[in-house]
Amino acid sequence: MAGEAKTAVYAALAGNLAIAVTKFGAAVATGSSSMLTESVHSLVDTCNQGLLLYGHKRSARPPDAVHPLGYGRELYFWSFVVALLVFAGGAGVSVYEGIQHVRRPVPIENPIVNFIVLGLSLLFEGGSWLYALRAFSLTKGSDSWWRAIRRSKDPSTLAVLFEDSAAMIGIGIAGLFISLALVTGDARLDGVGSILIGCVLALVAALLARESKGLLIGERASPELSRRIASLACQAPSVLAVSDVLTMHLAPDQVVVTMSVEFEDDLDTSRIERAVSDIEKRIESAISDVARVFVRPRAAKPPDPTAPPLDQAKLNEPEPRRGHGAV
Repeated sequence: MAGEAKTAVYAALAGNLAIAVTKFGAAVATGSSSMLTESVHSLVDTCNQGLLLYGHKRSARPPDAVHPLGYGRELYFWSFVVALLVFAGGAGVSVYEGIQHVRRPVPIENPIVNFIVLGLSLLFEGGSWLYALRAFSLTKGSDSWWRAIRRSKDPSTLAVLFEDSAAMIGIGIAGLFISLALVTGDARLDGVGSILIGCVLALVAALLARESKGLLIGERASPELSRRIASLACQAPSVLAVSDVLTMHLAPDQVVVTMSVEFEDDLDTSRIERAVSDIEKRIESAISDVARVFVRPRAAKPPDPTAPPLDQAKLNEPEPRRGHGAV
C-alpha cells in the first residue's frame, strides 16, 4: 500500500508541475485573475507533493538510539505542513487576488487561451485524481467513502485525493466565471471566481489538517486489527486471557502494540519468556503492519462475581470520529 501511495504522489507531482507552468503562461497572456489563481494553486500543489515525498522518505528511516520506535510520524508532520500551505499559499492567495480584481477589475484578453489551458488542466488533473482514487480504494474495503476517509491512516493519499478534487472543482469555477465575465462584460466576476476557489481550498485545508492532527498526536489502529491481534495472542500455548490491547499508528504501515497477557500459574520465568517471544513472533509474522509488540505478563485473576458481564456490542463499536474541537 505504501508503494501505491508514493506512486500516486509522484503522478500528482508531475501533473501539477506541468499544469502550473502552462497556467502561469496563460495568466500572463490573458490577464485573467481566475487563471492566475489557478496557477498559484497548481504551484502550491506541486510543492506539497514534494513535501509529501520528503515525508515518506524521512518516515522510512530505521529506529536509532534517539528515536527507538523509528521516524514514522514524520509523514504525519509533513502532511500537516501541507494542510497549512494549502490554506495560506492556496486559499489565502486566491481570496486576496480575487478581492484585488473585484476592486480593480482587469479585462480578460485572449480568452480562448484560458479555455484551452483549463481543458488540458482538467485532463491532467483527472488522470492524477483517478490514480489517487485507485490507491485509496485499495484500503477502503466495504466502508462508505466518508467512513473510509475518517479511518484512513495515510494522509499522503488523502492529500493528493483532496487536492486533485479541489483542483477540478477550481477549474470548473474558473471556467464558469471567466465565461460570465466575457458574456456580461463585467470583469469583476473573474475576481469573484478567484474568491470562490479560495473558499474551496480553505475547506480542503481544514479537512487535511483535521485528519493529520489526529494521526500526529497518536491514533489507534482499527478495532478489527486489535481483535485480530488479541486472537493471535490467545492461540499461543499457556495463554489464558488477553486484555488491555493498546495500539498506535506510527505511520500508515507501522503499528505499535502493547497488551496484558494472563499465563498459566505453573509457568516458571523461562517458560514465560518463551511464551512472550512466541506471541511476538506470531503477531509480527501474521500482520506485516505491526512493527513492535510489547507483552506485559500478569497473574491469572479469579472471576469477580460482582463484575458486570462483558458488553460484546462495544467490541464492534465503530472507530470514534477524530478531530473533535479546533484544529
